[in-house]
Amino acid sequence: IDFDLILENIKDLNSLVGEGVSQVEHTPRGARLRRPEPLPLTLYQNGIVVGSGAFRPYQHPATQQCLQDIMDGYFPSELQPRYPDGV
Repeated sequence: IDFDLILENIKDLNSLVGEGVSQVEHTPRGARLRRPEPLPLTLYQNGIVVGSGAFRPYQHPATQQCLQDIMDGYFPSELQPRYPDGV
């Protein structure tokens, strides 16, 4: 696993979705600026944790697919239903 590539691609993906940029959120009384909630990805020597999910070892096929998506420069396909515009 190329951790340097993963970290570099995560930075690029974060830039694509406007990391640190506020969005207008409409409320019943008007609108306010809101920053999108980040989804943490924690990398360990033997696996990962996505958000507040369970520990996932690198040997698990879903973990391998998630990391391969990131190494290929894409948002993980498993997150697409929950975050269609990226996260």
